Amino acid sequence: MNIVCLDMEGVLVPEIWIAFAEKTGIPEFKKTTRDEPDYDKLMKYRIALLKEHGLGLKEVQDVIAGIDPMDGAKEFLDELRSITQVIILSDTFEQFASPLMKKLGWPTIFCNTLEVNGNEITGYQMRVKDSKKTTVKALQSIGFETIASGDSFNDLGMIQASKAGFLFKSTDAIKAAHPEIPAYETYDELLAAIKRSL
Repeated sequence: MNIVCLDMEGVLVPEIWIAFAEKTGIPEFKKTTRDEPDYDKLMKYRIALLKEHGLGLKEVQDVIAGIDPMDGAKEFLDELRSITQVIILSDTFEQFASPLMKKLGWPTIFCNTLEVNGNEITGYQMRVKDSKKTTVKALQSIGFETIASGDSFNDLGMIQASKAGFLFKSTDAIKAAHPEIPAYETYDELLAAIKRSL
């Protein structure tokens, strides 16, 4: 029995923090998991930046409300879900994901949660350590064969641990560092690759 595990940001929807950087005019928010492999370091950096600029949960949620899925993402996901089970594995947070999941037709998502005091984001709780790879391994332990796709450093663990894995719209640096992982740029290519792996 197969299950497909997909990253969310950069694969199905634009990067939330890049959109936030553009909306606020604060370029430092553009740093993502494509740039910083250490997620804890990246989130502490973002939380400190928010505090420095007097921004909080509401401001981020207001930006997310205006983000639409990438062109073709919902159609890709709908077709994929018609042929196999799909879980979105994301390092985003429950407080961010809901409006995006609504626009994608409410797929299943496993993500993390923010610690919030009023409007201030004070910290975060990861669901489990190395959540994407850990989740893939857990799914395998209960009889699933996993197929995974993502675009960033934090997706490599689940991709490499799966029976088939693909980079999607990734960076040249990540593709060059991992030539063994097939890399695709369109949903049609990715869907065809997943179908071949089922």
